[in-house]
Amino acid sequence: MFNIVTYLFLALGFVLLIKGADFLVDGASSIAKRFGISALVIGLTIVAFGTSAPELVVNIFASLQGNTDIAIGNILGSNIANILLILGVSATIFPLAVKKGTTWKEIPLSLLAIIVLALLVNDQFIDGSLPSGLTRIDGFVLLSFFIVFLYYTFGISKASGDENQTDISEKSLLVSICMILGGLFGLTLGGKLIVDSAVTIASSLGVSQAVIGLTVVAIGTSLPELATSAIAAYRRHPDIAVGNIVGSNIFNIFWILGISAVINPLPFSPVLMRDMAVVIGATSLLFIFMFVGKKHILERWQGVLFIVAYLIYIIFIVAQEIIK
Repeated sequence: MFNIVTYLFLALGFVLLIKGADFLVDGASSIAKRFGISALVIGLTIVAFGTSAPELVVNIFASLQGNTDIAIGNILGSNIANILLILGVSATIFPLAVKKGTTWKEIPLSLLAIIVLALLVNDQFIDGSLPSGLTRIDGFVLLSFFIVFLYYTFGISKASGDENQTDISEKSLLVSICMILGGLFGLTLGGKLIVDSAVTIASSLGVSQAVIGLTVVAIGTSLPELATSAIAAYRRHPDIAVGNIVGSNIFNIFWILGISAVINPLPFSPVLMRDMAVVIGATSLLFIFMFVGKKHILERWQGVLFIVAYLIYIIFIVAQEIIK
């Protein structure tokens, strides 16, 4: 009975987290439009940060409570799920044509992000010092990269104009404020429920918090990206599907882990190097696939390969826990 209630709280946490992010984005976007802020700026700030809110809130709670394996595992697991699961599903729905800029700039930048993270957390391997982890200085380094990324993104978006921006519905000021407050409440309560439930489930099942972060929490916080990319692929907007995922992976490392480390330094468990290697491998494979078969297109068979690879990865880490 205790476990069932815990799982229900976990599911409720995901619902509150995702709906809270939706409310926050809609309310803030409405207010921004009311005050004459362009759709371009809204997309680059409110919407972009809003879609990363689930991972951010979970990581803030995990960081504050000292559950660092969940914090880092959530980001690594989300990035793996984003490429192998979400892009895999999206490409299976409809082959994804990828813009030249995404192929040569954003995908390599997401690869750089995980390599930078790998260097920052390996203090023992590089300097011979203990403990390994993300210090506050490391967090500021990641945030510095994030500022450069925002500057780059704003530059290319400004050059391309507002033609692909989604229409924003303008609501009354009172409704918008209520949506923002409700969204913040949902994010806060949902994030706490997820972290607390994940810790309880890990303890009851005898598995590490890192595994729960890499699987259940990571998939749950990636649901907004899954919905966005799958719908974009179904509606034949492949550039949105791929750009959403690659941008999310960069956000996760530079922004969310940067903020998490500044709030509270994150010790790094060496076992997570396995998962970091998977992120590097998945990102590299995505880049390679841009030149295999049809150039700059993620084909259906490649999407199926991604999904199979993700299933193998999940089975492998679960089997390792059972063997232990």
